[in-house]
Amino acid sequence: MALKNQISQKAFFVLLLTAVLILVFGNITEANSTVDEEGELEVGDVNVVPLQITGPAEDRLNLIIFGDGYTAEEMDKYREHVDRNQNVQWSVEPFRSYRNYFNVYMVETPSKDSGISCDPEDGNERRDTVFNLQYANQCPADDLARGVTFGSGGAQARNEIMQDYVAPLLEIPANSQNVQTLTLGNTDTYGGIGGTHATTTGGSPQGPLVSLHELGHSLGDIADEYPYYDRGVPGEAHPDQEPNSFHHTRMTSEEMMENQAKWWRWLGEESEAGGIIRAADPDGYESGQYYNSNVWRPSQHSMMRHTGFYFDQIAREQMTQRITGMRNTGQMPLTSTPQGEIGADEVLAVNTIYPRFHLIEVTWEINGEVVSDTNDSRHLELSKLDVQVGDTVKAIVQDKTEFVRHPNYLDGPRMTQIREWTIGEPQELTEVDIAFTNHSATAYALAFNEIAFVETPNPTDRILNVTWQLNGNVIEDAENSRFLDLSKISLPAGASELSATVTDPNNPDSALETVSWTVDNGLPTAPKELSEAVATLSGGIEHYVYFNEFEMKLNPEDDQPGYVVGELRLNKDGWYNYYGFPDQPEGTPFKFSHSGTDVKELTYGNLGTGGLSIVTFERTFTEEDRGGKFIPGFNTHLIEHRAIDATGNIGNAEEFKATVIPGEKLTCSHSVTEDYEGDLVVTEGQICLENIEVFGDVIIENGASILISNSTINGDIKSEKAESIQLIESVVNGQSYIFETTKDTTLVANTFNGWLILNKNNQLSANEQYGDYGPVLVGNSINGVLGCYGNSSSITDFGAPNSLSLFNIGDCSDADISGATIKQYVEQFDELGTFETEVTKRSLISHLTSIETFEQSGAYDKALKHLEGFEILLNQLYKQGLVVEKAYVVLINEAQQLYEELEK
Repeated sequence: MALKNQISQKAFFVLLLTAVLILVFGNITEANSTVDEEGELEVGDVNVVPLQITGPAEDRLNLIIFGDGYTAEEMDKYREHVDRNQNVQWSVEPFRSYRNYFNVYMVETPSKDSGISCDPEDGNERRDTVFNLQYANQCPADDLARGVTFGSGGAQARNEIMQDYVAPLLEIPANSQNVQTLTLGNTDTYGGIGGTHATTTGGSPQGPLVSLHELGHSLGDIADEYPYYDRGVPGEAHPDQEPNSFHHTRMTSEEMMENQAKWWRWLGEESEAGGIIRAADPDGYESGQYYNSNVWRPSQHSMMRHTGFYFDQIAREQMTQRITGMRNTGQMPLTSTPQGEIGADEVLAVNTIYPRFHLIEVTWEINGEVVSDTNDSRHLELSKLDVQVGDTVKAIVQDKTEFVRHPNYLDGPRMTQIREWTIGEPQELTEVDIAFTNHSATAYALAFNEIAFVETPNPTDRILNVTWQLNGNVIEDAENSRFLDLSKISLPAGASELSATVTDPNNPDSALETVSWTVDNGLPTAPKELSEAVATLSGGIEHYVYFNEFEMKLNPEDDQPGYVVGELRLNKDGWYNYYGFPDQPEGTPFKFSHSGTDVKELTYGNLGTGGLSIVTFERTFTEEDRGGKFIPGFNTHLIEHRAIDATGNIGNAEEFKATVIPGEKLTCSHSVTEDYEGDLVVTEGQICLENIEVFGDVIIENGASILISNSTINGDIKSEKAESIQLIESVVNGQSYIFETTKDTTLVANTFNGWLILNKNNQLSANEQYGDYGPVLVGNSINGVLGCYGNSSSITDFGAPNSLSLFNIGDCSDADISGATIKQYVEQFDELGTFETEVTKRSLISHLTSIETFEQSGAYDKALKHLEGFEILLNQLYKQGLVVEKAYVVLINEAQQLYEELEK
């Protein structure tokens, strides 16, 4: 639909900008409106709302936000979507630090219909909206459609609003190179597109991340790092030539260093997006720029590969210099005393722009010599410096951010500006208003470590006085400074009031102006809610055990207004935006699982190879593919979570561990929920003991299964040829013998106050891709000996070790099997009182000494004969009650293993 049919003759222009009226860019209040008294919007209305004005449009990057498919009744929803979008943007570097370089406007213009056209998740039908955003030119769109474009008449409608309503406010042409538009579609479906006129979806959990990614393209000139062009279809191999992209390469680290090319200055550093920055090395990150192989990127993750991660240092450096240089202008904004001649008694001034968390440095020189102790002052009083006619004075203004290392940027006009004057004729004296011309934003609180700033008029005959106060007390050492580094001030906890007052030193009683801010010295938090765990492990850090997967919901909060951003980090591998879960309703927790969850050919919450987010086809990788075989993430993982508030304060990270194990909790055919006297014998079925105490042994017979949870066994556990044995968060006060289980042995977070012997148990893998593993022993406390013999695979703790008061033996031990080893066990067992008489011990030692002697001499046949005698003796002593059962079980298994070894 053409614009003239969408926007009526009563189209409105709402200007909420005190800055335009009084030249103070930090305040936003209502100034001019023709909206009716009720202030209700209708189809055809246009309201332009300044959200953040930091300076003249010609010296800033200007972001204009539109909404499409929001009805008049959905304007509050639109504003919430914009608030979320912007606060996510300001939480990510370099936008967080360089927020003051942007003006932001929101355009409100209701649509007739709710939603956008050809939405594969919402009816896939054509809708009547202002900008005709669509997933396809014709409905229905493909299920995997993600490009959101302007349909017929949509771009024209946008351009006319830009020309008629936005450009007059900006006072620069609507198509200026430092103007960027972003249109939010009213849908929860993932989608967007880049360019000068970018789009995203307002309700999608990842909507703000899509717009950040697209700004990477349109503002940063950064390429995609995808291994595909079409989702689900691996890209081809990159040609055997060096790519033009500044963040893709085929050079090794050595070649890159030797040639001082591309990101050589960042090699080996920990990436902001996770991992270590590398090049085309064996441990590098292969694929990118739509190619699946033969090209490498700097980091495992990044905003340009998987939305949710940060820009890595290479992309961040590019974004930073593009921002400081005002996109294509190539010049850092700076105003100053007019260059040329200046009187010897006059005052020079420069007005810099202000990043939020570091100071742009100002160095003053006279005839090439640095003027000392100026402390980055924005003024230079020539009357105090004995300058002479003909002397040259220079101001060197530099942004020395740690985000940029390339000297072409640091020393070039995007980050360094120079102004020069010659001492001669004085400049014409002009009258000035005693007022601020710019200052830090007051619409939101200042961060506790921010650089607060003010700007004043700069007469050439004096410096206007600026007095800073904190909670009503003058900050003495900040007298007359145009900036205040809050990180160097001892702020009280919580919120404080900061103010700055400008006065005229020539007329102290004249008019003055004061501006005030709230300083937020309270950190946001991100409390978590976790899905129910199988068990909780003790230790210094919260530690939970789950089968296969778990969920985490964050509830970011702060005591100041504004959307609070949540973040999470997996195994120190890059902070990731917490947005809920893809394509799920608001409030849905984030799911972590051993191999992730597939959503439209992308995989999220992956604990396996490749990290948190991967492309779905990478889950099928074998040893022959780049990066090697995909391995599901059955292991122990460190999860961190934190919040970033609307001011940019980053909260302290909290952390917990999650051990994810294969399998599933047994389903009960019968449950025992009351305490039990005597021996409990399980002969069939799947029996569960829950929160009970057993006063006797628990015996599991052939083919039966048992789950013992949160229970106490005051006796032995004896299992032979059971199907499945699961013990979880229980206490066994006797010995535990688990022999020849056929399917599953899983022991988690138990206390064994006796010996634990695992013999010839078969563990069926619950995950074919992961492969074989042995009986599962996770986070147990074993107050005795742990013995392992002939199990299908080695005991597996999945990164949650078991504590042991005595020692490991058998397959659980690193000791070689030999007569000497068994003799050592006999000595140790004797100290534990496992033999009834000294004679018992001596008779066993005698046989083992002979075996040891024959082993050492190589007479293995004689060693075997004595070993047979040892086994006969051991069986007799056990039947006579002279050797306790637990020692007998260990020694007979050790003897059998030695017999097999000697036969070889």
